[in-house]
Amino acid sequence: IVRASSAVNASSAVKERTNNSFRILWWKRRKLTLQQSISGRKGAQVYTLKMAENLEKKLIDKAGTGVTFDSWEFAGEIGVDHEKVVGTLKSLWGAQYVDMKQQETRFYTLTDEAEGYIQSGSPEFQFLRIVSGGSIAAAEAKKHSIGFGKCMRNKWLKKEGDGFSLAVKLEDLTDELQSNLKTLKENDGAEDCLDKAVIKDMNKRKLLKLVSRKHYTVNKGQEWAPERKKFSTTLTKEMIETGSWKSADFKETNWNSTGLRESAGYLHPLLLVRMEYRKILIGMGFEEMPTNKWVESSFWNFDALFQPQQHPARDAHDTFFIKQPASCTLESVPKDYVERVKTVHEIGGDGSIGYRYDWSLEESKKNILRTHTTAVSTRMLYQLGVDYKKSGVFKPKKYFSIDRVFRNEHLDATHLAEFHQVEGLVADRNLSLGDLIGVIKTFFAETGITEIRFKPAYNPYTEPSMEIFGYHPDLGKWTELGNSGMFRPEMLAPMGLPKDVRVIAWGLSLERPTMIKYRIKKIKELFGHKISLETTQTSPLPRLDGRVATEV
Repeated sequence: IVRASSAVNASSAVKERTNNSFRILWWKRRKLTLQQSISGRKGAQVYTLKMAENLEKKLIDKAGTGVTFDSWEFAGEIGVDHEKVVGTLKSLWGAQYVDMKQQETRFYTLTDEAEGYIQSGSPEFQFLRIVSGGSIAAAEAKKHSIGFGKCMRNKWLKKEGDGFSLAVKLEDLTDELQSNLKTLKENDGAEDCLDKAVIKDMNKRKLLKLVSRKHYTVNKGQEWAPERKKFSTTLTKEMIETGSWKSADFKETNWNSTGLRESAGYLHPLLLVRMEYRKILIGMGFEEMPTNKWVESSFWNFDALFQPQQHPARDAHDTFFIKQPASCTLESVPKDYVERVKTVHEIGGDGSIGYRYDWSLEESKKNILRTHTTAVSTRMLYQLGVDYKKSGVFKPKKYFSIDRVFRNEHLDATHLAEFHQVEGLVADRNLSLGDLIGVIKTFFAETGITEIRFKPAYNPYTEPSMEIFGYHPDLGKWTELGNSGMFRPEMLAPMGLPKDVRVIAWGLSLERPTMIKYRIKKIKELFGHKISLETTQTSPLPRLDGRVATEV
């Protein structure tokens, strides 16, 4: 092993040890390292504070000689794990007792299979020795698949009937694989001792393992001393009382350190967007509705909205029905209101002919997971009608809600069986479809989504009705954002609202605008059990100018 220059010229640059010397040392220590690993797993030796102090003292003494030494070699000499040596060296380096420079040595080691080939020859030559006595049947040859395949590719065999025999003389051939493996072992796994193509072929046959070992060359530091001086890290009460702080040496404080990042909760991207949407709607004068009922009766979810009981949306393939309890009593709903809803379904009123069917009270009692937060809107509008009857004065209202709804839908890139709905409504006299379009465009302009389209649609409880679409730049297509319309008179009349009162309303998905905002192509990457928890920590704040924040 090449030694560095002596302490006579300690201040001058010292030659580093060569990779070759390090590889030799590694091969000598291979058995010792394995024994240390086994001993550590068995817990045969506990690394104590006294041992740590002894190791530190040995390293200080070694550095004091002025001779550059290698951390890996030093660990081998004293029989201590290299990681513990490195840990102590870094502590000494921080106090400038030593200077250290990281080195990396790469070399190859042989697998057990390769060691076997050095002893017994390569699979192809093992097969050739079997065939050298004559010929071998095809069925028997296939049992030695590796050797047989190599021999066939090298054209060392010829076909004879149902078997194979040698096409070359065995004494004229050289087992190159065995020879190359011996060469690599003799050169302690050096990368440059064989041609790159040969190394690549050995790696392909999984005969080698590349070892990359990090170690350090160590020199005497500027603040070296025979004994390490202990520094105080904080000013204590005892120091002040005894006055020992006057003679104490304090460790320097790094005022530029950022410190450890505190572990805390993070808002999901949906909650970030929900927070911004809520601010926008409140800023537009909307009042938030209570949405704490996930389970609703079919009456409030469907019937009060003038949605017929035979409508496909009320089937099991679109709605989740509750098994227990399967129905409710509707005792909290005034009977006269239930009767008015029944009448408008069966025969209509005020110019409407209704749906012309026998309305079932039992059907309206069925419990479901709400399919939309419009069930909440219906309750709020009914209360407006009750207040109007009591006071004789109608007060215009603007309501909104953002909460979860459930639908038995087919799952795809933009659909889930549960999602968050942003719903809003405005109740006032003589509203029009133009007011609805204006409110929706104003809302989305505040969110940064300016490419909006409307498409005529049908809803049983709104007329006219419109679907809302927004352009997704990454999917390259228009994505449905929600639905909108004006509530039908058949829905509002049973509530007791004035005849000139119109209600414009819309329901928007929270997930799809969030996907557009964060450039997410699949909804399962945003919501559900497949989402990465890291996403909630790294999600930027949603910017409302059409972008997302790059800095938080």
